[in-house]
Amino acid sequence: MSSSTKTMGAITIGALVLITAYTVALGGNGWLWFAWIVLGLVTLGMASTRDT
Repeated sequence: MSSSTKTMGAITIGALVLITAYTVALGGNGWLWFAWIVLGLVTLGMASTRDT
C-alpha cells in the first residue's frame, strides 16, 4: 500500500469521526454522509489498485 493510499485512508477515518460528531451535535445531514460514502469508495478503489 502506497503512502498516498494510507493518507487517503486516514482522511476517510477522520472524516467519519467529524461527520459522526456533527450528526450527534447538530443532527443528520444527508449530503455529508453521501460525501463520506463517495470518499470511502474512492479510498477503496485506491486500495484495490496496485502501484506499477
